[in-house]
Amino acid sequence: MPMFHNVCSAPSSFLTGIPGLEDTHIWLSIPFGSMYLVAVVGNVTILAVVRVERSLHQPMYFFLCMLAVIDLVLSTSTMPKLLGIFWFGAGDIGLDACLGQMFLIHCFATVESGIFLAMAFDRYVAICKPLHRSTVLTHTVVGLLGLAALLRGVPYIGPLPLMIRLRLPLYKAHVISHSYCEHMAVITLTCGDSTVNNVCGLSIGFLVLILDSMAIATSYVMIFRAAMGLATPEARLKTLGTCGSHVCAILIFYVPIAVSSLIHRFGHHVSPAIHSLLANFYLLIPRILNPVFYEVRTKQIRERLLQILKMGAKSR
Repeated sequence: MPMFHNVCSAPSSFLTGIPGLEDTHIWLSIPFGSMYLVAVVGNVTILAVVRVERSLHQPMYFFLCMLAVIDLVLSTSTMPKLLGIFWFGAGDIGLDACLGQMFLIHCFATVESGIFLAMAFDRYVAICKPLHRSTVLTHTVVGLLGLAALLRGVPYIGPLPLMIRLRLPLYKAHVISHSYCEHMAVITLTCGDSTVNNVCGLSIGFLVLILDSMAIATSYVMIFRAAMGLATPEARLKTLGTCGSHVCAILIFYVPIAVSSLIHRFGHHVSPAIHSLLANFYLLIPRILNPVFYEVRTKQIRERLLQILKMGAKSR
């Protein structure tokens, strides 16, 4: 697929997959396909276990189910197309489909950050205000927090594809050196002044990454102070241990996105293949590790999953 430089024309895009590694696409499909399968199975397992186990119908597990749905959306919005590129060279994508994919990726990443913030609030209430947890975090409040995270993501991200569609209708190139339609990768192809789009993208990134992470950090400072006020070291460790899965999930979400954003904006000498691999790992690795952390570290989920596996083995 040729590249047309310095000629503005109507959009017709082509995704390259992992640029510079086209000869190894068929082999790359094996680890990427395996990771996608693990992500889908792991998150569907969490949804199924929480649904059938009534003892898990608690705020933390409802938030975990929301996280699992988001992880399924994020991985499924990119991986089938990437595998199609790897297997069949199916890189063609229309502008509307590209902008739709971009919206899903960035919107649900924003929603996921909101869910992590809600989970931090749940941990704060459970540890610092345990007597009020049942009255503060009712099923209605949990649902409203999840809805608020979703409603925040839509107006945050919605303007980005609309501004590209309406303000920057012509493109100087047709090849996106990426495996999916990421905002900055699309913006670099457009003709005209993209300053407004860049500023909006940076502002949204700041609001989500900085403000949410600061709010989460504040909640954990208060949680740590409350835990340190307990009488025995065993009680402190047990209390802090209930936050372990959440802290791990937060780190694997925020650290890769921060590193990827910094490299994308300032790592001009980093090869496109590294950019693309990091971006794909950011979308896949948290989707795989989130269910692993919660299934391994959460006793109720682990025990219920073992019961289901034993029942399946006996039925054979």
